[in-house]
Amino acid sequence: MLDTIRNAWRIPDLRKKILYTFLMLVIFRLGSVIPVPWLDADVVSAWIAGNGTGSTLFNLLDTFSGGNLSNATIFAMSITPYINSSIIMQLLCVAIPALERMSKEGEEGRKKITKITRYVTVALAALQAWGLGITLDRQGAVATVSGIPHWLVMLTIIVSFTAGTAFLMWLGEEITGKGIGNGISMLIFAGIVCRVPNMAVSAWNSFMTGGQNKWWMLVLLLVYIIASIAFVVLVNEAERRIPVQYAKRVVGRKMYGGQSTFIPIKVAMAGVIPIIFAMSIITFPATLAQLFSRSQSGILYKIASFIIGNGQGMARIPSMIFYPVVYFLLIVGFTYFYTSITFNPIEVSNNIKHNNGMVPGLRPGKPTSDYISKVLSRITLVGACFLGIVAVLPIIISEIFLSNLSSLALTGTSLLIVVGVALETVKQLESQMLMRHYKGFLE
Repeated sequence: MLDTIRNAWRIPDLRKKILYTFLMLVIFRLGSVIPVPWLDADVVSAWIAGNGTGSTLFNLLDTFSGGNLSNATIFAMSITPYINSSIIMQLLCVAIPALERMSKEGEEGRKKITKITRYVTVALAALQAWGLGITLDRQGAVATVSGIPHWLVMLTIIVSFTAGTAFLMWLGEEITGKGIGNGISMLIFAGIVCRVPNMAVSAWNSFMTGGQNKWWMLVLLLVYIIASIAFVVLVNEAERRIPVQYAKRVVGRKMYGGQSTFIPIKVAMAGVIPIIFAMSIITFPATLAQLFSRSQSGILYKIASFIIGNGQGMARIPSMIFYPVVYFLLIVGFTYFYTSITFNPIEVSNNIKHNNGMVPGLRPGKPTSDYISKVLSRITLVGACFLGIVAVLPIIISEIFLSNLSSLALTGTSLLIVVGVALETVKQLESQMLMRHYKGFLE
């Protein structure tokens, strides 16, 4: 990895992209210290760190925002509305024929889809900002300013949250277009990395508090983290190779084809995208339920309490089962969904057929596409289960041993995102270096 970065730095074009990405991440961190007007950060931080209703859920959101929520900054909602908007648009492109045709119109169609996604992002951000502002007002975090109507104070807070998310959306698109790596993943990566010291201190305090030092649990946690990193790298690099044999053909006086190659199908083809999607989906309904619940006897409050698990003793058991199971199923589902979008077996089979190729033992056309689909389905299941287990296992461990979801719940998810984004970024650097070092057919 270090050799790849060092070699990329020597190429002027890639060096500019690396510096541009770094500059965008610096801007992201600078924006993380801009406070929202008339919002008490101490009250927000104390509420999230406490054990009240919603603290666990918002602790998860706070980690993905890089601590911006607890610090009451303009980036408090992070990039979550944009991720939810992207999921909605991808689902609508499959369900609505007009959007499906638009997505297949090439570059112009993608620009239209992107434009609609931005509008949906702003709408979702405004809705979430409104609910978040109401919740913080109930917690006493909104200041009372003499001479200024309370509705104007709330409007300023809502607009600040919405503008912060819109700016993050722009930052992510700029990194994707002019920098290195996927911009949205890079922003989440930067936010999690910035929170690693706080998460380490929180885990240490959780292990060392109580009547006896639980140093052996800390050792187990370190072993788990190292093993998780090793397995994430192993699974990201693993692939299933389908052999392809091309027939010989004579063009003029030269003979082409006749060579054997393979189609690489990666086990973790979707990367960390399913984790990010699953996290956004599982927190979004619970966030809305928590934000707009007016009383503890209301149905929305009960839904939020069931999802985030604020009960004690036996009352906590349903949420202990519900949250990990739903989270695991969402990861598996989004892995299949994203893989089906990025890899089309029928298109791959047609390309093999048009180039006079075939998979040994199979006829070109439908038999080949069916075989590729079967292999892809099995490989994707292995990758999806691996992602789900690594993400859910720390949640189960924290519930059994610590009864504190906020201390370890994001250990597996954070590792998957950080390691996955790092590997994908290095691979993009390697592919771009390969293109720049390739001399072509004319020399």
